[in-house]
Amino acid sequence: MATATTPFAGTYVADPVHSSFGFAVRYQGVSIFRGTLSAVTATLTDGRLDGVAEVESISIRTPEQFRAHVLGPEFFDTQNHPELRFVSSDVQLHEDGTAVVDGELTIKGITRPVHATGTWIASAPDAFGRTRGHLQLEAVVDRTGFDMNWNAPLPAGGNALANEVTLTADLSLVEQS
Repeated sequence: MATATTPFAGTYVADPVHSSFGFAVRYQGVSIFRGTLSAVTATLTDGRLDGVAEVESISIRTPEQFRAHVLGPEFFDTQNHPELRFVSSDVQLHEDGTAVVDGELTIKGITRPVHATGTWIASAPDAFGRTRGHLQLEAVVDRTGFDMNWNAPLPAGGNALANEVTLTADLSLVEQS
């Protein structure tokens, strides 16, 4: 069994250039569609993780109709809900490099519990004199629980878009003085 390390003492902030939030979902029954939200802010203060991702920063740029569809009411509804938010209730970082984080994820104004697992690379001095660690997390959610219900039937049966979505967060965390 892994030994838990003490969660951060102090405050660490996600480096926006080296942090992202991603998603992957089975599409057309055979392929995986992936997207990334690049405008991510996150803070880990004394073992509590709070994060926000701006939906407009989604990696989908073209075709414009597809981008509009994903940002529209059938998916993210950015006009009414411009960001995703995560607030942890428990952060466990282990000496063996594993991480377990429980909390609440809010998408489209709907908040659901989320259990994420991943890896933790302990903080150390970086090349620029700052102290930096890295937290990588993955969780699986049902998109319909966040009122993302769009789908289309496939000719051979089934649906074009799976309900299970794999979420990933990569956070390069820099200690604040």
